[in-house]
Amino acid sequence: MKTSMSINLRHLRAFIAVAESGSVTKAGESLYRAHSAISRSIQELETILGVDLFERKSKGMLPTAFGQSLLYRAHRAANEFHLARDEMASRIRKANGSLNAPVFDMLFNKDRLQIFVALAESHHMPTVANLLGITQPAVSAAITELEASIGIPLFIRTAKGMLLNESGEILVLRTKLALAELRHVEADIAALRGKTQGLVTVGTHPLSRTVILPRAINRVLREHPLVRIETVEGRDLRAGLRSGDLDFALLTLRAGHPLQGMVDTPLMTDRMAIFARADHPLTKVAKVTVDDLRRAEWVLPSRHTPTRAMFDQAFHHVTGALPKSPIETSDLSILRGLLLGSDLLTGISPQQLDMERKLGILKMLDFEFEKTARVIGLMQRAKSRPSPGAAALMSAIRQVASELERNPDD
Repeated sequence: MKTSMSINLRHLRAFIAVAESGSVTKAGESLYRAHSAISRSIQELETILGVDLFERKSKGMLPTAFGQSLLYRAHRAANEFHLARDEMASRIRKANGSLNAPVFDMLFNKDRLQIFVALAESHHMPTVANLLGITQPAVSAAITELEASIGIPLFIRTAKGMLLNESGEILVLRTKLALAELRHVEADIAALRGKTQGLVTVGTHPLSRTVILPRAINRVLREHPLVRIETVEGRDLRAGLRSGDLDFALLTLRAGHPLQGMVDTPLMTDRMAIFARADHPLTKVAKVTVDDLRRAEWVLPSRHTPTRAMFDQAFHHVTGALPKSPIETSDLSILRGLLLGSDLLTGISPQQLDMERKLGILKMLDFEFEKTARVIGLMQRAKSRPSPGAAALMSAIRQVASELERNPDD
């Protein structure tokens, strides 16, 4: 769980009201809060962020460039809670709950929110208590108070732990997306001061981990040493994007239209190739034939993976048969060891064995498969503004991909 909880959500609500009304007095009236309380909220925000958010003039309060930057993120965060309210409306009415519950106007206790998200991810109160350094009764009380404020339950209590119900799923998704926006506030402000910093979380798949992403990361860190980058490997990167856990993903794009709520940016086309150890008998022949492929034994990914399905289809198209694969693995270390110590062949992206190819210990055979083209690209949430660090990394990735497209052997 990644949150930016240094910013009090109550202060943000006051900030939005002042920015929209241009007046502390009017903001206080609209929020039913004292003028002094609104002023304190603005002052605390400015102290935390270290910048002036408003120009104080006789005619009112005008957001500075820093204030405009914060306002963009604050509006997007507030909108996520409004969407949660709308999506949960029917369930709340049936339970005689309150559509005007504090949670939907960013008035709830920040610690309670953090506990809610942590419990949604771990399903286990003692785990949350240990993670946040609080007692288990405090965790239980926070969840009880949150459910009471809305008027409906958010969790199902089971022997396996606390599982979100449908309302809880809605609220945690919108909460995490709101926090994803607020996570970038300090980095946005630093960028306005000429510094690119902050944490970037990028989802990756095997085709991007060996060449594209390492090269891009090295370029970003040379230019922006204050940026921190975290990579997340996994099959369901799209879920991480939807929930805001990932800033963007570098992966194989699906053919056709992008997923709802996502934007795809194609970068380059990758094709599978055949690899063997450097002194393999087939590296010495003038031309690898279809019969050579039929007779060979292969080490390939599991037959349940998209990569294996693509290779099997391409192999069958050329040979009329399926490859003989006594060993299945997607682990590059195991694959490398098997290839170096045997006459096995493999079908894989040249990018994944780029280092072994350049060192000369594995060679790419002279045989080209059709129907193995895959488009590698960026995927991010639609209408989202990446953090300055994420924008820098995506730019570097586009540059590296363009170079590889022009010079694949570089």
